[in-house]
Amino acid sequence: MGSASAVSAPGFARHVKRPPDPKTNRCRLGDCIFQLYMFNIHTKMTERSDIALRIGPISPAVSGPLYQQIVSGFKREIGEGRMPGNTPLPSFRLLAEQLLVSIITVRRAYEELEREGIIYRRQGLGTFVAAEGRERSRASKRRKAEALIRSAIQEATEAGLSPRQARAFVSRITTETLSEEQTCAPKMPSKSAA
Repeated sequence: MGSASAVSAPGFARHVKRPPDPKTNRCRLGDCIFQLYMFNIHTKMTERSDIALRIGPISPAVSGPLYQQIVSGFKREIGEGRMPGNTPLPSFRLLAEQLLVSIITVRRAYEELEREGIIYRRQGLGTFVAAEGRERSRASKRRKAEALIRSAIQEATEAGLSPRQARAFVSRITTETLSEEQTCAPKMPSKSAA
């Protein structure tokens, strides 16, 4: 530790360029404390934007309770494999601060995710994504999709469609939706074009 830049976060060492104390050849205590403080702030800002970006914006303007938006965000990220098993999650307080919601809202979201087996808590260690969290998250999404499809079929039959018409209706929408997803996907160059 020959200079104040020995302990630093990217970009912060450049701001403090005092030479080390000539008697001890070490950085001044105040400089070291400042460097550690700035590193801590940099780390928290990185964590904050990372979690906030992963879960997505949480807003009272969106339909559904805030805690459910948090649950959906975590299920999406875990289900798509962007948060693998044993990934540590932020504390209630930190996540509430990051998402600008109350601690109670985050606690309720975590409790629901834990009840579904998607995350787990260890006393004194924190909260983590369960090893089988991805599979459970996907199973939960499949159950929700099935309920929505059943509800749509019920609405269609209540609107006067016969069972045959409802089946054709659902089939047509499914085909259209899946073909739209395929046209939106980037096309890979064929081997003959290479």
